[in-house]
Amino acid sequence: MAKRPTRGGAPRDPAGPCPCGTGQPYPQCCGPTHRGEADASTAEALMRSRFSAFAVGDTTYLLRSWHSSTRPARLHLDPGQRWTRLEILDAERGGLFDSTGTVAFRAHYRQAGRPGTLAEHSRFTREDGHWVYLDALPG
Repeated sequence: MAKRPTRGGAPRDPAGPCPCGTGQPYPQCCGPTHRGEADASTAEALMRSRFSAFAVGDTTYLLRSWHSSTRPARLHLDPGQRWTRLEILDAERGGLFDSTGTVAFRAHYRQAGRPGTLAEHSRFTREDGHWVYLDALPG
């Protein structure tokens, strides 16, 4: 199958492994969530789907999965940044019966040929029954 470039400039095999790190094929993992065919069932699942959206350049999904009180009006991704790997370090609450949760993670990327890492402890909440990203905890 032919690979197509993503907005980040990285080749992405549409039937290949999902960028979120589960090992499942993208079309069956984060693909349905990105296409609006399924909701993330937990805060961690939303975090994984958002990382994948950064990796494939899906700004529409990123904005849709952002809480209305903290969502930017527009989102422009850096075309020179390629998201390569996600590590979930910790998840608290954010389950099927919770209304809030947090996920600590490290997101790895390459930019200008050099590796980089973004570490964040993110807060998630439900808005209209759906998990959404709220913000990052300080420090």
